[in-house]
Amino acid sequence: MTDAGVEDLLRGLAPQVLGALVRRYGRFDPCEDAVQEALLAAVVQWPEDGVPDNPRGWLITVASRRLVDRWRSDEARRRREATAASMAPADELVASAPGDEHPPDQDDTLTLLFLCCHPALTPASQVALTLRAVGGLTTAQIGSAFLVPEATMAARISRAKQRIKAAGVPFRQPPEPERAGRLRVVLHVLYLIFNEGYTTTSGPDLQRSDLTGEAIRLTRAVHLLLAGDGEVAGLLALMLLTDARRLARTGPDGVLIPLAEQDRGAWDRRSIAEGIELLTGALSRAPFGPYQLQAAIAAVHVEGPSAQDTDWAQILGLYDLLQRIAPGPMVTLNQAVAVAMVRGPRAGLDLLETLGADTRMAGHHRLHAVRAHLLEMAGDHAAARDAYLTAARRTVSLPEQRHLQSRAAGCGDPTG
Repeated sequence: MTDAGVEDLLRGLAPQVLGALVRRYGRFDPCEDAVQEALLAAVVQWPEDGVPDNPRGWLITVASRRLVDRWRSDEARRRREATAASMAPADELVASAPGDEHPPDQDDTLTLLFLCCHPALTPASQVALTLRAVGGLTTAQIGSAFLVPEATMAARISRAKQRIKAAGVPFRQPPEPERAGRLRVVLHVLYLIFNEGYTTTSGPDLQRSDLTGEAIRLTRAVHLLLAGDGEVAGLLALMLLTDARRLARTGPDGVLIPLAEQDRGAWDRRSIAEGIELLTGALSRAPFGPYQLQAAIAAVHVEGPSAQDTDWAQILGLYDLLQRIAPGPMVTLNQAVAVAMVRGPRAGLDLLETLGADTRMAGHHRLHAVRAHLLEMAGDHAAARDAYLTAARRTVSLPEQRHLQSRAAGCGDPTG
């Protein structure tokens, strides 16, 4: 196996190994350190000696030995030596439930995701802890992705672990009555990670393929464990159908290329085919939910041979349905574009007016960008230019800013 192949294998095994150690020993920080040491040992040994027959078991064994060795060398923990290989005291971060048996081949990835996305944490902490513990990204990488100093991100992750410890969260999947709600949180966190990678909120780059790739990888892992869940399949389909357009979204100089102007020949047809297959299967066997509907909208966009052939009536029907089951300002914003394409720009602008009093949207650049686009469609170029410039001032994404300024310039200078 090549070095790259070893790295991919380790990336997938890391959350499983960490989950196995946390389940057995119950203490997040030392278990995470031991897993990192085991991964480092594998990176050094496997390319030369070959991948062991049971790579997961090898990592668990090495990490457990490192953990026990560390405790044996710590004078303050000598009294725990006898129990170090079985279970942590009940007052530690997390502990196995009484009578909870752990089959050696059990995959703890989903349990670890539930832990990282515990409701006691803020959304920002959930994202950070998920990327650190399940995604395997370093604290520096996470800080860089969200434009936060490494020390700040380290403190955020540390606080998240302490909050989980204080809440006394057991390392097990939530009880059945809570599971659906907790799974929604997990999917939302993965959705946030993907969105931040697909359209980075700030900085010089439009997108971060490392984040979109990580979100897709983690969602695949959840889908593997919950293959029958329609919303898990829907989210994975949505990511694949959206990410399929990634290479066509920017020009050679990094300039943003809108969907209608993209070279559809540059779209990833394998990802599109996989996304549509996932979506078709999910819609045929499970009640549809928000992620499936968003994936269906993405599918209509990519199935058209050209922008002019897009079935906007079908897209509008899907947005109407999405608005009924999962209403929100962003849904309304996108729905307004579909309304404009079907019923005319003035109808879309009328719908946008309903967002004027929504405090969540008042300062968002996308509201002004969509208004500018619809005004331009309506032929009001002066108002469109002003709206584009307002949107450009309110975004901190440089590619989006340059795109909006370019669109404003295309509307002409009202002063003549």
